[in-house]
Amino acid sequence: MSDVHFDAIVVGAGPSGNAAAYTMAKQGLNVLQLERGEYPGSKNVQGAILYAKSLEEIIPDFRDDAPLERHVIEQRMWTMGDASHVGMHYRSDDFNEEKPNRYTIIRAQFDKWFSRKVREAGATLLCETTVTELLRDASGKVTGVRTDRNAGKVFADVVVLAEGVNGLVGQRSGLRPEVAPENVALAVKEMHFLPREVIEARFNLKGDEGVVIEAMGTITDGMTGTGFLYTNQESISVGIGCIVSDFAESETTPYGLLEAFKNHPSIKPLLEGSECKEYASHLIPEGGYNAIPELYGDGWLVVGDAGQFVNAVHREGSNMAMTTGRIAGETIVWLNRRRDEMSKANLAEYRKRLEETFVMKDLKKYRKIPHFLEANKHVFTLYPKLFSDAAQAWFRVDGTDKWSKEKQIVGSFRRSRSVLGLVGDAFKLARAWR
Repeated sequence: MSDVHFDAIVVGAGPSGNAAAYTMAKQGLNVLQLERGEYPGSKNVQGAILYAKSLEEIIPDFRDDAPLERHVIEQRMWTMGDASHVGMHYRSDDFNEEKPNRYTIIRAQFDKWFSRKVREAGATLLCETTVTELLRDASGKVTGVRTDRNAGKVFADVVVLAEGVNGLVGQRSGLRPEVAPENVALAVKEMHFLPREVIEARFNLKGDEGVVIEAMGTITDGMTGTGFLYTNQESISVGIGCIVSDFAESETTPYGLLEAFKNHPSIKPLLEGSECKEYASHLIPEGGYNAIPELYGDGWLVVGDAGQFVNAVHREGSNMAMTTGRIAGETIVWLNRRRDEMSKANLAEYRKRLEETFVMKDLKKYRKIPHFLEANKHVFTLYPKLFSDAAQAWFRVDGTDKWSKEKQIVGSFRRSRSVLGLVGDAFKLARAWR
């Protein structure tokens, strides 16, 4: 292998790495993809959300054979108190369209499928292969990688780093600093299995319809984070995640947090009678636009989680991963056809193209949200309690007149946060949201 020179090497076989490798191989480039797992997806047992548009731009007919679980017709968003939740949800039969917009998937199965498409496109895949460092020439340009295999040097015109949020190869090679604990979340997930008909009855579904629940509030024990529940064909993915720096300052363990979430009165009935067969933990980039590292240099590009490409506000990650992988692949193909060197100046085209996509536009829009949440932890503690108390007071019919109930609710908010505090929180949130 060390005697072969590739047009491109892709480090990682997740959604971003597969998107990059497929895009380049489909256009005739000689691509090597390296994956440290036993097979693509071997490190991902959890369920996830697939956003169809981003994959459709890479593989238009993916629905013909991709391992899809359920298409999402209902989104529930819950603010949770200790024994309650105040929520909103949107359900529409319009989502039962010919080509649905969102699907739940099992990552282990989906990554395997995507990797097969990459190999069919002509790329070479090596699994159980760890990249230990980047190779450079005398000028400092990246010229390939060193792996843990015998004769482990492999050379290429460009290396695409799709190695995940840890970005260890980039760190060891001095391309990026170690990810800050306040810019990454640790999520723990379980797969709970139930008969298909039970899931459909419990969530009011038919056929391949699915429901997604995203939750915040006291469930994170005062830390910045969210919980979630996704319906699959014969299983339910349930999990919760919080910022790593918050876990470091808390006595709460990730597993303890998940246990409490599963036993919350609003969640427990949805899992009743299920059998838990799989458990996994996963790091998720949460720093947003302000945490994006250097994305390109002489002979290298960064895509997916390694580039902090996750919209934490809307819980979007796979679409950003696939889009950044595709854009990286298209940029490399464009330069290859022009016979341009894979220099930092030329690879700046990647960042330029990204700026025109929803990826950078959305991350820019919410760039202040991470700081707002970290600086205002009462968003996860005080407000969920106030919302719950207000809803309970309003809906409890006990002979108290509605004027009195309104005064009680308003008074509760004013005593707990003050008018100035309420206005200030609303103003800060509005500024961060814009």
